[in-house]
Amino acid sequence: MIRRLLRDCAYVLPGLPIAVFGFSLLISLTAASIVTAPLWFGALLLPLTLIVASGFAELSRRRLWLWGAIPEPVVYRPRGPGMAGMLKLLSDPRRWLDLVFESVIALPVRLVTFVIAVLWIAMGPAGITYFFWSRFLPGERGLIQLLELIAPAVLPAGDVSRYLLDSAVFLIIGVIFLVTLPALMHGLAWLDAVLATSLLGAGGRGRLPDGGSPTQEAPAIEPSALSTGASFSAQAWSWMGAVFAAVVLCAVGWPVTAAVYQVNVAGAMVLTIAHCGALVLTLRHQWSGVGLSLVAAAALMGATAESGVGVWPWPVTVLLTQCGVLLVAALRRRWYCAASGWAASALLTAAAVLAAAPEVPSGALSTAIVFASVSAGVVLLGSLTRQWILNAGRLQASEEDSAQQTQRRRELEERNRIARELHDVVAHSMSVISVQAATAKYRTPGIGESAQREFDEIARSSRQALGEMRMLLGILRGEDEAPTGPTPGLEDIGQLVESTRASGATIRAHGLGALPEIPSAVGLAAYRLVQEALSNALRHAPGSTVEVTARVADGRLRLSVVNSVPPTGDLVPAPGAGLGLAGIRERVSAVGGEVETGPTPEGGFCVEARLPLA
Repeated sequence: MIRRLLRDCAYVLPGLPIAVFGFSLLISLTAASIVTAPLWFGALLLPLTLIVASGFAELSRRRLWLWGAIPEPVVYRPRGPGMAGMLKLLSDPRRWLDLVFESVIALPVRLVTFVIAVLWIAMGPAGITYFFWSRFLPGERGLIQLLELIAPAVLPAGDVSRYLLDSAVFLIIGVIFLVTLPALMHGLAWLDAVLATSLLGAGGRGRLPDGGSPTQEAPAIEPSALSTGASFSAQAWSWMGAVFAAVVLCAVGWPVTAAVYQVNVAGAMVLTIAHCGALVLTLRHQWSGVGLSLVAAAALMGATAESGVGVWPWPVTVLLTQCGVLLVAALRRRWYCAASGWAASALLTAAAVLAAAPEVPSGALSTAIVFASVSAGVVLLGSLTRQWILNAGRLQASEEDSAQQTQRRRELEERNRIARELHDVVAHSMSVISVQAATAKYRTPGIGESAQREFDEIARSSRQALGEMRMLLGILRGEDEAPTGPTPGLEDIGQLVESTRASGATIRAHGLGALPEIPSAVGLAAYRLVQEALSNALRHAPGSTVEVTARVADGRLRLSVVNSVPPTGDLVPAPGAGLGLAGIRERVSAVGGEVETGPTPEGGFCVEARLPLA
């Protein structure tokens, strides 16, 4: 916790000095660029301003990396040679966003976090040591004065008792501040990092730390690492933009309404907050937001009617707020919602002008015309933008669906090709083996009974393999065409062991006769595991003794196939592709089991699986 607290303090506290320096420098450069623009000197100074802003933005990204957040790397447009290359920087939106963040957004955010952090850090020690330094304060202490006003009966009589009460309360307050300091500092750092990551990372994406140790240097960021990071959707950006616009309009509209239109300060605050709050409300509830904006606008018209100011019945801040409400309504809902809001606003304007007659301010008619035309354009723009976004979304969905269908068709074609190859090559060879084994006793008279049983077992195994091959071919050609024949399960392992033993292998089975009922998928995985393990033992350790054991322990089915060290002789192990064990792991993992494979201490090999019973 101490380490995280120090990391958060190292991120939050230096933020304000850096932001103040960056704000002063960037605002000065921007102002100089604008003032000297008619002399063409500003056109040369503005690219330099963007370069400086990108430098401060890179410093902010470096601070994020050191704190532990990872903004997505940004790519600036390359700067060409000469003066034309410098002017090319003006077309880079990434640098303009850096300028906006470092000159407009960073300072207020870091000012708030810095003030809260310093206040919290100071209040803890101040409260704990209050018993000492409060004695040097003149007059009564603050807590004692407060209690004298609200509850004089609870005050103790003596000065010492009052001093002890005052010190005890501030001691508790100081302890609370110290205990909550780590969480508060982390919250302030997280707030700053979320905003910085969303605005300084490419595409508004990045990854915040999960509580681990801080990163000491800029890490190499993989694309997969960003898939689980903190990213901002279009809806999140809409909320952030609406809240930001509402706060700015409220901060400007309240003093303008109170000072210019001579409205009571409290009334101006309530009406302005209600009107600006409608902008945020419209994001979620369009009709309610439009209705609230109309009520607040009507109240503001009535409150400012007697001011005599020409910009009436729509003061500039009220006009901008109402246009914002109509724009949000047009973007969030079909056109008739915003159109109804515009029509109601126009009727409200006409009613206000008629109600004020004959003492209508000189600029009221022009203000009404400006509002009607501007708000109509806003509604039209919002409706067209919404329709364009919907059409683009439908087109993208159609393209994605078409791409999926194309991919599906290609997969089916490839699977059919593989099925044809398997049918032409493997199935034909297995059919030949089956026929030759079944007719061996007729084509070769005089063979012994053991040889006949051997050929019969070969014929049976080849027919079983052909049946499974046909099922596989059906699956490859399409799930709808796949046959639904029975699949082997746990109860078939005994027969598998017997058929493998008939080939001459020495196999000892334990516990196969009293196994519980398990799901068919688990039974199939168990059967394939034993089948592959026996095949590996016969292929890689010919002549060895194989132990097949099945038992239930700890609520799971335990299967093990262990082969001993093969004897030395003329038998040569057959080569393998190394895919059998991988297939075993995939099958067992698919049903929630675990597999362990490896050599035994005696030199053999062991395959052990733990499978769920349900």
